Parts: sequence; C-alpha cells; structure tokens
Amino acid sequence: MFQQKPYYLIFLFTVLFSCTTGTKNIGKITAKNIAVDSTLTASAKIEDMIAPYKKQLTGEMESVLTYAAINFTKEDHQMQSTLGNLLADLCFDRATTKYMENTPIDFAMFNSGGLRSSIAAGNVTKEEAFKLMPFDNELVVVQLSGAKITELVQYFINSKSAHPLSKNMELRIKENSFDLKIKGKPFDAQKTYTVVTSDYLQEGGDNMNFFKDPVKLTKLNYKVRDAIIDYFQKVDTLKATIDKRIIIE
Repeated sequence: MFQQKPYYLIFLFTVLFSCTTGTKNIGKITAKNIAVDSTLTASAKIEDMIAPYKKQLTGEMESVLTYAAINFTKEDHQMQSTLGNLLADLCFDRATTKYMENTPIDFAMFNSGGLRSSIAAGNVTKEEAFKLMPFDNELVVVQLSGAKITELVQYFINSKSAHPLSKNMELRIKENSFDLKIKGKPFDAQKTYTVVTSDYLQEGGDNMNFFKDPVKLTKLNYKVRDAIIDYFQKVDTLKATIDKRIIIE
C-alpha cells in the first residue's frame, strides 16, 4: 500500500498539469469607475508615513531664492513682456556657463506659451520657479543658417506675440520689412548664428520649425527650470524692463 502511493501521486500531478497546459483565452473584461472626490478618505497610516517627506518638500518649496523688484507678467508691450525678457536673458546667461564650444552664443529665443505663471513683486520662492516652468524641458544650443534666422524673425513678426527674445537682439519691425542687429552688428544672411532655446522648440514645438535640422545641435543636459533656479539664487534682485530689443514702427 505504502509503496503504491508515489505512483498515485505521479498520476494525480500528471492529470492536473495536463489540464492547465492548454491555450488560455480571455473570456470577459470588466471595468469599474471609481470616483475621486470628497467621499474618499485618506489613510492615516499612509499620511503618517509621508508626513516627514511632505514637511521637507514643503520647506524646500517655500525657501526664498531672490527678490522681485516689480511684477513680472506676460502682458504684451509691443511684442515684449517683462517676464519674457527676464526668462530669455537669464537662460542666455546660464547657458553660456554650460556651453563649451568655441562659437559664442548670439541670443536666446523661447515661446510665450511656455511661461506658465507670473512672478509677483517681493520674495521669490523655489515653488514660484516650479510654477513658472513646470515642465522638464532642457536648454539646447543650435547653430542656424542666415536663412533660418530670417524664418525665425518672420515667425516672430507673424505670430504677433511676445515670444521671449534676449537683449542681444535689436529687431526693428517696419510695415513691410525689418532691420535686425545681433550683438550690435547688422544681420548677415551669409553667416551662421548660435541660438539658445528649449529641446521642445528645437524639435518643432509651437510650429517653430526653423529650429529643426540645424547646422549643429548641442544638448546642455540642463533643465530650463534648473537654469531659472540657479539664476534666482545667483542674483539678489530680479530686474527686467521693456527696452529696445523690439521696436515697432
């Protein structure tokens, strides 16, 4: 009797496994909507577990980085804004510390839609930097032909928006033409120019297709948000004005 047990067990396992080796098909898929509203209550255990991290994160977000002398907004002043001018200038400043090529950077350009928040006069915290740039876009440097610079300017003029341009640009917009100086020198359509922008725009975001297929592309591995935070920590007071980088006649 005892000697026969192993054989019965072998037979039993054989039957069981032979029944489970066939192809399995999904017979039915069901779904259930779970409303996320005030009726859901927080788990006290989870709340206690994350409390120390939440306290630390809140402290970091509330840390003061700099001081804003004025309100920085996207309000359009003849295709300029205080917030746009600030962003373009600070990104130009920070990118020059990361760009190690021989060709110097000529100017910076971004899109007004990428600015997601204003900066109120007074103390500026890290949280405000995150609100201004919540995305993980990174700074890149592109070398563009004179023809693409012309496309860039035409895009800027046709969009009639205060896209951020750095102060290295002096663009005078006339009724049917424009005059352009870059770093104080007249624009030369036969030259190439080096421009700072974001990886999103370089890939054609916001229809800025002139940034695609550049003569050369350099990735700085430096988030726009980190550039903002670094600049805020670098200066005591944020300043920006509506100046002569754009003049509409």
